[in-house]
Amino acid sequence: MSKKVTAGYDQLGQFAPAFAKVNDDVLFGQIWSRTDELSARDRSLITISALMATGAFEQLGVHLNRAKENGITRTEIAEVITHLAFYVGWPKAWSTFGMAKEIFANDDAAADAPLGILFETGDPNLYGEFFTGNSYLNPLLFDQEMGVSMANVTFEPAARNHWHIHENGYQLLIVTGGEGWYQEDGKEAKSLSKGDVILTKEGIKHWHGAKRDQWFEHVAITFGQAKWFEPVDESIYEGLDSGG
Repeated sequence: MSKKVTAGYDQLGQFAPAFAKVNDDVLFGQIWSRTDELSARDRSLITISALMATGAFEQLGVHLNRAKENGITRTEIAEVITHLAFYVGWPKAWSTFGMAKEIFANDDAAADAPLGILFETGDPNLYGEFFTGNSYLNPLLFDQEMGVSMANVTFEPAARNHWHIHENGYQLLIVTGGEGWYQEDGKEAKSLSKGDVILTKEGIKHWHGAKRDQWFEHVAITFGQAKWFEPVDESIYEGLDSGG
């Protein structure tokens, strides 16, 4: 798991330290991290099914959020709940749908998302620590000798990467779908759409990502390595999408 779970220690650390340790270190530490045996995405599906079947709705909300982080889409979770309704009961499905609608509310644009236009979308949030919002990465090519990589990158609405530079090289972005922003430090942001091409030279601090209500997808061809900095200030991003 990308984020260490501390709920046991936070809520029960002093009252029941043994339980807290097993919850955080064993269940969410050791078991959930065994992705070679079973992916985190599949573990989310299994856990949601079990909690819905037993009516454990207090825990179910937490795991619906975790399922979204693990790549479950709005369409998929709706189908899972519908399927389970015939086995665990209609009232439990209604209760689960009530939570899922809120948690996956921002995914309503998924039907119009420019996903996989040229290449498969890829895995969710592989570099999540350097992004605001949800993104997907499909590595297409890597040549260590040449120092070049190529990847298909997809941003959900409002998602963007942090400020960064490219060391010992440069990056070429080819926009294949949706609408987004590209901004270099100290310069005006550029609005991007399908067919736009951006060249970022070595050492130029910049960021790029989706507009607030639009998905965004580009192919990134990178020479050298990225060095990451702070997230884009929310006021800067809000100003762009509001026309300010």
